[in-house]
Amino acid sequence: MAGVPAAQVQAVRAFNRFYTKRIGALSEGLLRSPFSLTEMRVLYELAHREKLTAGELATDLGLDAGYLSRILRAFASQGLLARQASAEDGRRRDLTLTEKGRKTFAPFDRASSEEVSAMLAALGTAERRRLVAAMKSVEGLLSPRADGAAAVDGARSRLVLREARAGDLGWIVHRHGALYASEYGWGDQFEGLVARVAGDFLSSHDPKRERCWVAELDGEIVGSIMLVKTSARVAKLRLLLVEPSARGLGVGRRLVEECVAFARAAGYAKVVLWTNPELHAARAIYEKTGFRLVRTETTRVFGAPQKAQTWELTLNRA
Repeated sequence: MAGVPAAQVQAVRAFNRFYTKRIGALSEGLLRSPFSLTEMRVLYELAHREKLTAGELATDLGLDAGYLSRILRAFASQGLLARQASAEDGRRRDLTLTEKGRKTFAPFDRASSEEVSAMLAALGTAERRRLVAAMKSVEGLLSPRADGAAAVDGARSRLVLREARAGDLGWIVHRHGALYASEYGWGDQFEGLVARVAGDFLSSHDPKRERCWVAELDGEIVGSIMLVKTSARVAKLRLLLVEPSARGLGVGRRLVEECVAFARAAGYAKVVLWTNPELHAARAIYEKTGFRLVRTETTRVFGAPQKAQTWELTLNRA
């Protein structure tokens, strides 16, 4: 398709070839069973769901109705499948596995779990977490857009905010440097600034009045924010970042709200921040949280001349 780099297309195809081979999907009988991959998938749905019709199964699995019908007839002839009229709607024919069907499928279901367990056991704890998070990311990105709202709600429910711990500040510096270089062309000077902010925080921050948070989604860090003291009454919000894979899920808003709530509880009268007009999503979050723009100036901090904005939020009033 026009606009999609050929290298990306080939990378996805290469992954598909690797993974189908890795899980044995190309074998004539999956898990050394008499069933194909598609047949095993149909059995799985029948074993784990109730009140399922052939039409619903075809839609959910994206199968041709005629192809599915042949599979179901074969299951029925083997005594694995039963059809019965729904108690709620006599026109509806629900599919269920017979006792023989459940006993036939059960050992293959266990074998599949054991194979995956063995594959994961070969990895370390951190590697398993990365693998599972990557798979969930792929699933979310490729889910039909019609289910977008449900996908977003599900991701938000899995989002965790926590205080930064050992190693997190290094991640924050790295991701700021890499993302802002690729998205805005900011170079070493910006990464150096972030490194200094992180270094100062690590060496001398006051835990009662200064804090750094990271956001995790399925165990992977997807965002960060920091609050530092500039005076007894004023704090500064710094290092807000949201990974591209997590944008649109409300991560930035959650981080800013957490930061502001802490500042208010710590007794600050005001929170200030510096940002750039190019950072549209961040500025939208600041506005919704109650910050107001108080100053715009031209700076050369990161090379070419650019606008710099100072925003303020009034908290506790003296």
